Amino acid sequence: MSHPKPTQPVFSTKTSELKQSGGQTEGMVRSNAIVDKCGGICATSMLAKPHTASAVHHHGEQDTIVYAVKGRGSVVSEGGTKRVDLEPGDFALIPAYMEHQEVNDGDEDVIWTIVRSGRIPEVVNLTGWNGDPTGN
Repeated sequence: MSHPKPTQPVFSTKTSELKQSGGQTEGMVRSNAIVDKCGGICATSMLAKPHTASAVHHHGEQDTIVYAVKGRGSVVSEGGTKRVDLEPGDFALIPAYMEHQEVNDGDEDVIWTIVRSGRIPEVVNLTGWNGDPTGN
């Protein structure tokens, strides 16, 4: 064999096995999909109910890739002045420490798959743009 042996088998998480994770805000449900299984990467799911917005937050040192699965939602950043709209099939990159909000202005649920550059997802909710951490 020309490469090292894998250190673990293929791992999967069924939709029915998703567990809510930390950093919840009203109308947003963050669920762990593949977390604490290998160094350097994790995956979660985010469901945003209609007419909701997350708290302003960032993900510490973790870069984040968003894949839009269902509905039309937005990532608002740069102090609330920049808005990136996502529809099913779109991707977005949220750099480490970028303050942002997930927003669902529509009438249907928004579902995003989230992949982060850390072993365990970090969510730091803030009191507002350039605000202090809220502690949850």
